[in-house]
Amino acid sequence: MNKKGFDNDKYLRLQSQKILDRIEYFGGKLYLEFGGKLFDDFHASRVLPGFKPDSKVKMLMELRDQAEIVITISADDIEKSKRRGDLGITYDLDVLRLIDAFREIGLYVGSVVITHYRSQHNADLFQKRLMSLGIRVYRHYPIPDYPSNIPLIVSDDGFGKNDYVETSKSLIVVTAPGPGSGKMAVCLSQIYHDNKRGVQAGYAKFETFPIWNLPLKHPVNIAYEAATTDLNDVTMIDPFHLEAYGVTAVNYNRDVEIFPVLKAILEKIEGKSPYKSPTDMGVNMAGVCITDDAVVCEASEQEVIRRYFNTRCAHRQGMADKAEVYRLELLMKQLGISEADRPVVRAANQRAESTGAPAVAIQLHDGRIVTGKTTSLLGASAAMLLNALKELGGIHDDIHLISPIVIEPIQDLKVNHMGNHNPRLHTDEILIALSICAATNPTAALAMEQLPKLRGCEAHSSVILSRVDDNVFQKLGVNITCEPQYQTKKLYHK
Repeated sequence: MNKKGFDNDKYLRLQSQKILDRIEYFGGKLYLEFGGKLFDDFHASRVLPGFKPDSKVKMLMELRDQAEIVITISADDIEKSKRRGDLGITYDLDVLRLIDAFREIGLYVGSVVITHYRSQHNADLFQKRLMSLGIRVYRHYPIPDYPSNIPLIVSDDGFGKNDYVETSKSLIVVTAPGPGSGKMAVCLSQIYHDNKRGVQAGYAKFETFPIWNLPLKHPVNIAYEAATTDLNDVTMIDPFHLEAYGVTAVNYNRDVEIFPVLKAILEKIEGKSPYKSPTDMGVNMAGVCITDDAVVCEASEQEVIRRYFNTRCAHRQGMADKAEVYRLELLMKQLGISEADRPVVRAANQRAESTGAPAVAIQLHDGRIVTGKTTSLLGASAAMLLNALKELGGIHDDIHLISPIVIEPIQDLKVNHMGNHNPRLHTDEILIALSICAATNPTAALAMEQLPKLRGCEAHSSVILSRVDDNVFQKLGVNITCEPQYQTKKLYHK
């Protein structure tokens, strides 16, 4: 476990140069549509071991003197308070979070573009809020029959009605809180306005997945399909690239479907299209930075299994369709893998069966599996966490890291003063108690020192975890999955 299959330094070097080359190709100005997560790309780091979650940001930081960030958000998403599933915050709040994050690392955020604007009330309020914070805001409007009505799109009544986004750098990175925010339309609208002003500018797309120069059914590309079952994305051979160059390249259905329209729009604006295929538009160099294909394949297969469990739990919670589960089952069959290929699943379920209560198992980087059971003092997740820290620190199992006389007052606080019905300590509570004990107990301090070793470990719970425990594992970098069932038969679960 914990083997590397990706050269991150090479990736940063090649990726930065590829973008610089594209800027030069277009005469000094490039609108780069940035897909996926800019910050904390944990999917990429899981399927490409060695890829660092902040790689994209580091790459942009190397280009910071030339880069300007434009964030797009759909007025429709503002109006219906659409949320990011991973962070649990609305898209409008995520725009503020992104601005803060970019500024903290020295990247210039030029403006925010509100797309699909139709005088929505909440969009107007959000614009006022941004402007009061000193952030420039522009509006882009719906275009009837977009993207098929090209004569209307490329006219004063189409792109021409949109506000022109004032920019000052050569690389304009267009990003968004999530899909459907209108990034591509903003890029094309800007090229239309630049062209009318006599400014040379081009468009390119940065998507890490699917990786165009890997086989169609490579586990990395299948893991991408597993991650986008809710969007119905399907990887496919790029027919335009094959026809133009006689070279097989992998892309995904939405880019292939929209390419003829995109090509026609660029031809209408500039007289000709610089691209012969959707693959041509991309600037992704991840495929040439894979150093160990076997490691990457194994990591991607594990990601598909994790997605399978996560989607089954989401379906149990009413947040995913059954069709998404069926699709993941098909992807697992394509790869020839099953639940049995995730060792912690069997370990957690066997411990739960033997104790008659929820259990959690974790696999350490050397392959050892540690479990935790439900007790009168601790939840299974908290028990597993303490057991894992003992194992990593070489601490005997009989030694109490936290004395029961410390735990019991916390339980009293929870039940008798905070209104909780469950007296057992969650993972966040046990870590706080452990950190307090570490101030005077060298053994507890030794256990605390083991926490970084949990990052990247695999874990499984026999029941759906509380939001608290799930968040703690996420912060610790533990890849947790759960059986799609609750501990109780209650209808309301915190």
